[in-house]
Amino acid sequence: MPMPAWLPPHERERHAVSDDSAPDSVAAPRPWAAFSHPDYRLLWTAHLTSVITQQMRILAVAQWLFEETGSAAQLGLIGVVQLVVQIPALIYGGTLADHMDRKRLMALANASTVATFAVLATLAAADALQSWHVFTAIAVTAATWVVSSPARAALVPSVVPERHIMVAVTTDTATQNVGAVLGPVIFAVAAETRGLATAFALTALLALPAVILPLLVRTPGRAEGGSTASTLRRAIEGFRFVIRHPILPGLFLLDTGITVVSFYREILPVLARGLFRGGAGATGVLGAANSAGAIVGSFMALFFAGVRAKGMLVLFATLAYALILAGFGSVTSLWLGAIMIAGLGGTDALTVAVRQATVQLTTPDHMRGRAFAFMVLSAQTANNVGTIWVGIWAAVIGAQQTMLLGAVISTLATLVIWRLWRPIREYRYP
Repeated sequence: MPMPAWLPPHERERHAVSDDSAPDSVAAPRPWAAFSHPDYRLLWTAHLTSVITQQMRILAVAQWLFEETGSAAQLGLIGVVQLVVQIPALIYGGTLADHMDRKRLMALANASTVATFAVLATLAAADALQSWHVFTAIAVTAATWVVSSPARAALVPSVVPERHIMVAVTTDTATQNVGAVLGPVIFAVAAETRGLATAFALTALLALPAVILPLLVRTPGRAEGGSTASTLRRAIEGFRFVIRHPILPGLFLLDTGITVVSFYREILPVLARGLFRGGAGATGVLGAANSAGAIVGSFMALFFAGVRAKGMLVLFATLAYALILAGFGSVTSLWLGAIMIAGLGGTDALTVAVRQATVQLTTPDHMRGRAFAFMVLSAQTANNVGTIWVGIWAAVIGAQQTMLLGAVISTLATLVIWRLWRPIREYRYP
């Protein structure tokens, strides 16, 4: 059977997509295969410390603002500031990642985080820290975080061979979930034992490896064949590439549709009370279970690296997510709910890993930064809209009905994409 015509030229050269004689799975690389490459080990260590730093950043500034002002509205402004700065910074970061040395871009962005939190620590220790200082720091660090992310994602396929990209991306996803647990723990210990000034200082210190280690990577950091056009023109080029890609728009639409009708992370207290009649303790149980499920799901994705039908893997995992969401909305026991929400975290982590790997594998090097940036932009927008959607419907029809409605829409959306987006069904790697 001939290779499908919808594949772009670089895909047709690199992948055997519809060979009926090929098995649906091949011998998977070992889960730790990416660590055999020295440059990846450097990037991985920088990534882990960067994720921990990001989690500590979020908690430290929120805690200081709440203790200082006692205003929940002040905390709400954090989201406004981040939304305003991150969208343009993310698009700009994607274009920079395809234009300049990615290693240097990562180092510069993370150095800004180090400097910002060193200033916060100094001001806090001198009892001179004010709210406007903190909001400025939030704007700077939120922007530098999303500027550095596309550069690092685009660099990973350059430091590991193509057959290890899926493993490397999945390892990164697992690392992010582990860091999301370690960061709050480190913050809590530092803040409770030494105070917030120390937490600020420790955040700056932990960000240092993300400045130094990328510069030690030997692989060239500049993309070959990049555009010399203006920043705006390069951003438009990236957008056009994504919307004309045979697979990515379908994957992004699928993720957006599911997330909008089911995004639960920001309103766990509402779900804890509405579904299980619980308070802060129930919220904590659900949050911990979801994080644990995401970690398990990330590691499970390592064992699916040998599955050739990557598109079908995403569709099956998304359908499983929708069915588990129905279960989550149907149970009344907190512990059953914890099991269900762990399943949601696990299936979501699996789809994230495969989606990111697909971006890396089907995008030429000089477009990877922009493609990754638009993927993150799609996900972040869906998260924000999903928080509004679930919050409003939970208030109108109740938490249980909201989750069940989300499950029905998610199932239908998955089946529609499954039926209409043939390239996703046919995508095979390797």
